[in-house]
Amino acid sequence: MFRKKQPVLTPPEGMGLDDISMDRSICTGEATIGFRDRVTGELLRAVAARGEKDVAEFYRSYGFEPPK
Repeated sequence: MFRKKQPVLTPPEGMGLDDISMDRSICTGEATIGFRDRVTGELLRAVAARGEKDVAEFYRSYGFEPPK
């Protein structure tokens, strides 16, 4: 009934909402979401995203409103 509110995570240094990106494997179709480093192109703090619920949860965990 009552859920403990999760603490808001901090994005990597100098990154924000515009740096969130999603990768999808060509072979398996598995998706990962994280922060894309503009210099190296590396996906930082990446987590598996199995559906819209996981994507929304990722955004909320960093204090951002999920896209509609």
